[in-house]
Formats: sequence, C-alpha cells, structure tokens
Amino acid sequence: MPQATLALVLALTANTAMTTPKVEQPTAGELQPHRATYDIRLKKASDQSGVDDMSGRMVYEFNGSACDGYTTSFRFVTRIETGDQVSVTDQQVRTFEDMAARRFDFEAKSFTDDKLDKDVKGEAAARTDGLRVELKEPQKKELEMASARFPAQHMLEMIDKARKGSRFFEARVFDGTEDGDKSYLTTTVLGGSKRLSDTKDQLAGRTYWPVSIAYYDDKTNGDQLPVYTQSFDLYDNGVTRDLTLDYGDVILTGKLSKLELLPPAVCKSQK
Repeated sequence: MPQATLALVLALTANTAMTTPKVEQPTAGELQPHRATYDIRLKKASDQSGVDDMSGRMVYEFNGSACDGYTTSFRFVTRIETGDQVSVTDQQVRTFEDMAARRFDFEAKSFTDDKLDKDVKGEAAARTDGLRVELKEPQKKELEMASARFPAQHMLEMIDKARKGSRFFEARVFDGTEDGDKSYLTTTVLGGSKRLSDTKDQLAGRTYWPVSIAYYDDKTNGDQLPVYTQSFDLYDNGVTRDLTLDYGDVILTGKLSKLELLPPAVCKSQK
C-alpha cells in the first residue's frame, strides 16, 4: 500500500458535531487553518491483501496563508493485523509550500514497531520548463520532472473550478510522498454544489461539492488502473469530509473526533 499523499490528509472525513468556538473565516482564495484528530477504520479488505483489520489515529495541523506560505504537520499511527501478526506503523510528515516562490519543502519519516524504515527530506521548485527536486535524505540527488502542482495549489484550483461549475479536470501533482522522486497524474470529478444546513456545525451555511480523485503513476504508459482513489465532500474553505480511500485491495475511511478551526494567518506585509 503506498504512503498516503498530502491530498489524502487534507481530505479526511468528519461525521461528528463540532462544538469548538467559532472563529473568523478565511477570505476567498485562502484555505482554512485547522487542527484535527482523526480515527481511521478499515472498511473492506480483500483476501489478497492479507489484512484482517486495520485502525489508527492521525493528528494533523494545517496553517499559514497564500501570501506567506502554508505549513502542514501530521502524525499518522496505524495498527495492522495480518494473521497472527500485529504491526504498528508511524508516519510523521512536515511540509512548507511557498505559493509566491512556487517552492515546496518536505520531510517524511516512517517507522514500523518503533524502528525507522524511511527518512525522506527534500525541496522542490516549480520552473517554467518543469519541476526541479533536490533530495537531501536518504541520499543527495537532483531530479528534473514535468511541471506539477503542489498540494495547496491543487486544492485551491479544485475549489476555483468547482465554483465555476467545472465537472472534470486533470492535473499532475507533487507532494513529496513515497521516496520524493515522483509525481502523480490525477483526474478529478466535481459534483454539483450543496450547502450544509446543520446550524450546530462549525461549517454551517458553507458551500461544498462532492469530489472524486484518481491518482495514476505518471511513468506508466497506456491504459492503467489508478494507484488509489479518494472521494470526499470539499468545502469552499478547503475543509473536507466524508472520505473513502480505495487502494483496490484495501479501503479505508476516517472519522473526525476533534476539530479546531484556527484564526486565518495575517500576511507579514499587512502587519
């Protein structure tokens, strides 16, 4: 199973009532800073997967602004049961996306049963002729790739296209996951707009759209199956709900157990 992308992290489900204090909403073109804890559950696993059960928890924080850059940090701990064996995986990711400079810094560590499996660190810069990636860990390497969007940029584009009534678009996305040396081709289907009517919800009155995204290996030619797909409800401030993540042999869902909407960041130039 491939490591979850940051787009996945931005799209975890929320099904519980939210009672934290209401804060000022971000302006148009901004994503909502927030801190959340998610409980992950196995929805379905095929016999071929070898997975009997899977559960976990993730603590995720998204902050910043389009003018000064967006930061994300999360820790995703998963318990996997396969036959008589039980293993615990621990993913820890930190990123910074500079919208103005078109730069993306990333660091990802993964552990299995408290033993370090992987430590990937690097930075990517968008240029007129493509994407340049400089890996620093586990070994130094420089890569040239086709032009790609970074996660926050991709999220903002989805919201913009949904507002304009678009129903389908394709994009190449780089998020630094796996070994930090590949991007994904994505196809996105956007449903019609809806509005949350639950007055007790922190997102009451906000517009949202059903979204489905398929991620493909960009190095595979011809017809192919997606590496994984995800579907969710996308709100106009970037908060998402009702995720289903389908890896083919394993399907996961999540439930928001705690959500705190953080105040929108003030650009340094406006302070």
